[in-house]
Amino acid sequence: MKNPALQPGLLLLEDGSVFEGEAVSPGTRFGEVVFNTSMTGYQEVLTDPSYRGQIVVMTQPHIGNYGTTTEVAESLHPWVEGFIARQFTVRPSGASPEESLVTYLRRYGVPALQGLDTRALVRRLRERGALRGVLTTERSDAAGLAAELADFPTMAGRALVDEVTCDSRYEMPAVGEERRHLAVYDFGVKANILRSLSLRGTRLTVLPARTPASEVLALGVDGVVLSNGPGDPEPLTGIVDGVRELLAAGLPIFGICLGHQLLGLAFGGRTFKLKFGHHGGNQPVRDLPTGKIAITSQNHGFAVDPASLPAFCKVTQVNLNDGTVEGFAAEGRPVYSVQYHPEAAPGPHEAAVLFDRFLEAATRK
Repeated sequence: MKNPALQPGLLLLEDGSVFEGEAVSPGTRFGEVVFNTSMTGYQEVLTDPSYRGQIVVMTQPHIGNYGTTTEVAESLHPWVEGFIARQFTVRPSGASPEESLVTYLRRYGVPALQGLDTRALVRRLRERGALRGVLTTERSDAAGLAAELADFPTMAGRALVDEVTCDSRYEMPAVGEERRHLAVYDFGVKANILRSLSLRGTRLTVLPARTPASEVLALGVDGVVLSNGPGDPEPLTGIVDGVRELLAAGLPIFGICLGHQLLGLAFGGRTFKLKFGHHGGNQPVRDLPTGKIAITSQNHGFAVDPASLPAFCKVTQVNLNDGTVEGFAAEGRPVYSVQYHPEAAPGPHEAAVLFDRFLEAATRK
């Protein structure tokens, strides 16, 4: 049932389709429209810098049930361009929410719609792939919006890490006994990656995305983490060159999501755009050496082409939905690479052991 207190809004896709809804939070934004299948963790989705440039549609019909709290945010503010759900909960329940999701979206200026047929919208995205779109609560001129949308860039070719990285380096102390010191490249790093490392006795130096490899080597760190982040990895040629320098130095390196793709490029591989990407907390991954299955949290629109990797890089994990690469290993080198998120919050937590495997290689002897 429509809420008469809410103004109308719409989502226009580049294929000309229009989905009408109700304006929960005002504004107009352009972006790549993707869907996320998580049942919980909507605030983590909103604040994940990897969603820069994207309008997110949640497949779970009721979003906002437990409100929002500062402690679960993955960064200081939301990064999504727009947010869509079948229905947003106005009066949240649960363990002392600080504010409702609707109030949160309005406070941070994130345009949001409800009341759309999200199942029909997601089916279209699965059939056509991720599409450019414009979410608006302020305009109704579909022809004018379509003309502007035609000029809006696709995600392929967009280098977005400079929009989300930190301005300057900063330190994060180890929790308990310090067992190692790592450099973390911030390509849009999630707070729980940093938290997961520090809780394991790791002091962190977090670095802007364009920090030269020479500065990292001068720190005398025990290893390097290449974080998650938004956009297309292939335009990041300067960053890839830096990763090659770090590989040549023999440092233990752990690449997560975008960091995994950058490692693939640094080894001479290629990446490609997925049809509609992997976004959600229920992606099944098989570990090839053991045959074990893990349910993982993922958020990415690009993947590494396994045929492009050199012979010494062996694919170790694959996605069971589409067979894409979820991890590879470089024989004889302390290099660890995963496409998904071992730090997943609120979960699943099956992949957290990957931090321990990497940190064992980076621990001071």
